[in-house]
Amino acid sequence: MSQTGELNRVKVKRVYRGFTQSELDVQYDARGAANDGQRFRDFIKKESERAVRELDCLLDISYGASEDEVVDIFPADKTGSPIVFFIHGGYWRSSCQRDVDLYALTFIPAGCTYISVNYALAPAASIDDIVRQCRAALSWSFENAETFNGDPNKIYIIGRSAGAHLAGMMLTTDWELMYDCPKDIIKGATLVSGLFDLEPVRLSSVNNWACLSKEAAYRNSPVHHLPSAGCPLIVAWGGEETHEFKRQSDIIALQWLARGWPCEKIELVNKHHFASMEDLMDRESPLTRAVLQQLGLL
Repeated sequence: MSQTGELNRVKVKRVYRGFTQSELDVQYDARGAANDGQRFRDFIKKESERAVRELDCLLDISYGASEDEVVDIFPADKTGSPIVFFIHGGYWRSSCQRDVDLYALTFIPAGCTYISVNYALAPAASIDDIVRQCRAALSWSFENAETFNGDPNKIYIIGRSAGAHLAGMMLTTDWELMYDCPKDIIKGATLVSGLFDLEPVRLSSVNNWACLSKEAAYRNSPVHHLPSAGCPLIVAWGGEETHEFKRQSDIIALQWLARGWPCEKIELVNKHHFASMEDLMDRESPLTRAVLQQLGLL
């Protein structure tokens, strides 16, 4: 083959669904798709600090052996309240539970206990490790629910971005076998701008820190391990997100609906990946109203 022919062959090489390597990297670059993303990251930091100042809370409560295995708890005012269990994003490599304490400002006045979950970060921690930690945190929350006015039989999970992936993995868990918890420990879930098939993630530049093998990508892809029965699900995404981020939300919603399980799809109009951070702070937003309805509070 001539040198020109070889160059043309390299230029049109496709690595996934017709995307070249550079195109796939763009599709999974959440920050690159949002030039003003820092404004929203600053917003959640400021509002989370306000939540800690203004609300009763228990910070850095241990659910496991390592220093990363902690939760922040905002107890409800009344005993037997629904529990909102929130898993933060950050593409598995950044952020912490303190960054999503702001949503307690929405759910505490609504009558919930609010728990934000921390976990070790990639690349020091593998995705397997992170999933295990989130599962341990949820099991711990179930076992200790009554100590912070929560009802262990009313646990609802929410996750954004990588946190939505982790929430998806919570839905795939055999809670009875692995943790001696009820199989239906999760009564409802909300997945915002998540990743549910990690094979394209493995093939993208994200794998520089995710460090996924092909086997680990499959093992940690919720779409390949759906439960035998599904709880009510809300799947939301930003209308201005990349095609692949939108498709990721679509595939989990379609698979849920194909099994006859309840699933509400919400497109957050004119929102990019980070702009949707504000929606759960607005009680009148379609997303917040859908979550409160799932919780039985509307």
